[in-house]
Amino acid sequence: MDYTVVWLAAGISLLVTLLLGPITIPLLKRLKFGQTIRAEGPSAHMAKTGTPTMGGLMFLIGIAVVGVFLLQSNVPGRAEGLVVLAVTLGYGLIGFLDDFIKVVLKRNLGLKAREKIIGQVILATVLSVIAVFQLGRGTDYIIPYSSGISFDPGWWPFFALTLFVLLGTSNGVNLTDGLDGLAAGATVFTAGAFAILAFVTGKIGTAIVLAAVVGGCVGFLFYNRHPARVFMGDTGSLALGGALGAAAVVTRNELLLILIGGLYVLETLSVIIQVISFKTTGKRVFRMSPLHHHFELSGWSEKKVVRNFWLLSFMFSLVGLLGSQDVWKWLNNW
Repeated sequence: MDYTVVWLAAGISLLVTLLLGPITIPLLKRLKFGQTIRAEGPSAHMAKTGTPTMGGLMFLIGIAVVGVFLLQSNVPGRAEGLVVLAVTLGYGLIGFLDDFIKVVLKRNLGLKAREKIIGQVILATVLSVIAVFQLGRGTDYIIPYSSGISFDPGWWPFFALTLFVLLGTSNGVNLTDGLDGLAAGATVFTAGAFAILAFVTGKIGTAIVLAAVVGGCVGFLFYNRHPARVFMGDTGSLALGGALGAAAVVTRNELLLILIGGLYVLETLSVIIQVISFKTTGKRVFRMSPLHHHFELSGWSEKKVVRNFWLLSFMFSLVGLLGSQDVWKWLNNW
């Protein structure tokens, strides 16, 4: 039964997302919710100007439908699943407001940085409190590849790291969302890995939500693969990052997130390195950041960059899963 409901979650989310495409994309076009391409970006991307954005609403609706129909009271770990769903939709709301201000109100920068951060901090704080005091998660961290060894830094470091995980992951996915299908495809693997981690630890509610994320991303790729007919916008990318961060917290796998989400880490580090290098030496380490643009400007086609980054995401996810003692226990008992 547990297997069935997780697969069903992925299937429902996939179907809802696919069905929403022919409705949502023409509507976004009529409303003129088009993407503005940065002039300093790769010149080939200027042809994407006007492509409908805020398409993340498509898979967020699919994920929400799964939550309503499948997160029933008899589902093991339902409370954790509802928390992950709430964080996902909360981060999606922040992204939606940011997109709405940029696209509809024509304020190029969208939400102010402090407004975005305040919203994300509030959600991370609520997640921390609920995880520790309602879900019994504790404040300890499992060390990957350590046969289940953990350490407990206490409440305040736990809160700080939860904040870092949520902000880092959501913005990491956001930075990765720069090529057709890149973020959605990579998230299929990362969310799939966390669905497995949730399943083997008995947190079926969380597995259901993550499976819905996987199904939604697969469905979205039908419209977002090159040449993209719609972009997810911050509406989608912040939501996906929120889902992954929240799943890492409730499954006590924050440290594994660094491995499983290794692609997002590389994308984020490339931006940090580029900024520090330029400000301190006046020179750039990469042709352009985030990292995917560096390879584009090095002569790789957009499709080649995406394919190779998907492969990299799959490898990171596999390496991360192999670092979980719970996965090995489940495999031994299977």
